[in-house]
Amino acid sequence: MEEMKEKISKAFKNRFGVDGTVYASAGRINLIGEHTDYNGGFVFPGAIDKGIMAELRPNGLEKCRVYSMDLDEYTEFGLKEEDAPKESWARYVFGVAREIQKRGGKVECFDAVFAGNVPLGAGLSSSAALESCFAFALNDMFNDNSISKFDLARIGQSTEHNYCGVNCGIMDQFASVFGREGNLMRLDCRSMEYEYFPFNPKEYQLVLVDSRVKHELKDSPYNKRRESCERVAKQLGLETLRDATMDDLNGVKSDITAEDYFRAKFVIEEKDRVLAVCDALQKGDYETVGQKMYETHAGLSKDYEVSCEELDFLNDVAKEMGVTGSRIMGGGFGGCTINLVPNALHDNFIKEAKKRFNEAYGHEPKVYDVVISDGARKVE
Repeated sequence: MEEMKEKISKAFKNRFGVDGTVYASAGRINLIGEHTDYNGGFVFPGAIDKGIMAELRPNGLEKCRVYSMDLDEYTEFGLKEEDAPKESWARYVFGVAREIQKRGGKVECFDAVFAGNVPLGAGLSSSAALESCFAFALNDMFNDNSISKFDLARIGQSTEHNYCGVNCGIMDQFASVFGREGNLMRLDCRSMEYEYFPFNPKEYQLVLVDSRVKHELKDSPYNKRRESCERVAKQLGLETLRDATMDDLNGVKSDITAEDYFRAKFVIEEKDRVLAVCDALQKGDYETVGQKMYETHAGLSKDYEVSCEELDFLNDVAKEMGVTGSRIMGGGFGGCTINLVPNALHDNFIKEAKKRFNEAYGHEPKVYDVVISDGARKVE
């Protein structure tokens, strides 16, 4: 990150002739707890050592001047609703400023230069990192840090909804704002209560293997799965599947379709897996954590049916090589697997996964080691 900071500071000075203040935020992984957010369940994310860094300074002008180093694009915009920039990347920055204003916060025009090292398209929430970096910065610079962390996460979420056309949940922004080095967070998506759990796997590394495959989805499979879960919850007289047990589900098996049964089965079992992983981490039991990751993958593949051939292939390679845990991460139908890899297997696993995947599918996956790190912050 030090190297990135130097690059950004140099670009800021060259462009604006002065120094600003540097802020950073993080991408995220979700260790376990997939498709549980809209079912009122738990997710288990952590911030990672890849993120967005920005240098900002109030400029006393009537317009913001913002430069994206990665895209080598510059734009200017005012802070009224009709001033929304055309560039899609700039709408994230503008949206954060507007959402702060809508909540009664103060934002004046500023200069900014930003860059990032979150791999795009790998499901690591680079957009949430960008939002929370600017939300944290504008809170610090103009509001004396009076906006709560939860509101910073909601500002990021509302930016996606209102300015970027993405109807996302809160997990990505939450992880990016609340992230803490050496800790994962269990977030209760119903009550919004959260708890930190230690994650210091000294004998293991977290490795993401990005298949670089994205299957085009017809007939919105996410919505269909959500509807399945809602139908079963209604049949059980519950608001969501959060409070359902397998006994409850088996009691209505003859009244629902087989498809709805298997969708609900995954969600109920995934809730229990998240809680089991929390217990295991308290004891430093990474073998159980890994076992639960494999169980989640099997459920996502067979019951929820959101995997694909390439991700099942990567999961099989991990299992064959003795990797402790592996599963598809994210919504599904492509993207990456997250793997808990013993240090002794690390290099060989990456070599084999690349080689075998290339033989099967004609291109190598991209591989990233990630470390659980701090979320949004000022960089001294």
